[in-house]
Amino acid sequence: MTHIFTTRTAAILLTLLIGLAPAALAQSTMIKGKVVDSKNQPVPGVTILIEAMGGSRKLSTKTDKRGEFIQLLTESGQYRVTASDPKVGSASNETKVSLGRTSEMTIVLAPTTAANDTVKATELKKVFEEGVTASRANNPDTAIEKFNAALALSAQCFDCQFNIGVAYMAKKDEKLAEEAWKKALELKPDYAEALNALSTLYNNQKRFDEAAAMSAKAASSGGGGAGNADATFNQGIILWNQGKIADAKVKFEETLKANPSHADAHYQLGMALLNEGKLTEAVAEFESYVKLAPDGQYATQAKGMIAQLKK
Repeated sequence: MTHIFTTRTAAILLTLLIGLAPAALAQSTMIKGKVVDSKNQPVPGVTILIEAMGGSRKLSTKTDKRGEFIQLLTESGQYRVTASDPKVGSASNETKVSLGRTSEMTIVLAPTTAANDTVKATELKKVFEEGVTASRANNPDTAIEKFNAALALSAQCFDCQFNIGVAYMAKKDEKLAEEAWKKALELKPDYAEALNALSTLYNNQKRFDEAAAMSAKAASSGGGGAGNADATFNQGIILWNQGKIADAKVKFEETLKANPSHADAHYQLGMALLNEGKLTEAVAEFESYVKLAPDGQYATQAKGMIAQLKK
């Protein structure tokens, strides 16, 4: 290396290049659930059908003696989970699955379950999928209309509230997005996606204490392992934006312990190391980022850093 970089130089580079990086996704995830009756007792031997909403993929499993089930997945998206028993009927729940995060749910299977109304369940699925389609087509007004229609069919649809929040953010209406995500948490207090969404919103609004609180809740609800990595990474980003570089670095390291394939954590850790003047270690992290995300949003910066620091 013919150029000597000082910590001050690294800090200047850091100021120019650091940005808020979204959580990278792992390569797999799972849906974990439990089926209970009207008395909250586990229901064993129930058939579980897992369907990708808007797609053709279907997976099937059964509950164990504790009424629990687990299904591994390799694709993110909206999923509909249906528990069926020939003597009781069926009940469904919908969830948004993100790679690297475990989605958990409890399905109440009883003769009086509203979801046993086949007509209503079919209509709910149809309207919800129309909302997802509208959202993907960047038509937030229609998406909000459809998700509200789904809520009229099932007031407990926390995924509807979450997606309403996403649609309001697309309209740049942060106040209504916040309200929707809070309503989702009223229905499902450990809803990691809503917690992370609020954490990101509060961080962008410089409401750092609230952002940290939401991120901590998301981390505690993630179930550990790769599913917890994104929440830990978000905590690091919040600390970084508060100027707590050393504490942020610890969080990025914890993220990589939980999920070594978390590309953006490698990038952010590289920036933290660069800030400390640890150039060799920083290069290694930037190289890991490029390997994991060669076309990622920070690939150009990472490649430029590698070329400059290796001179």
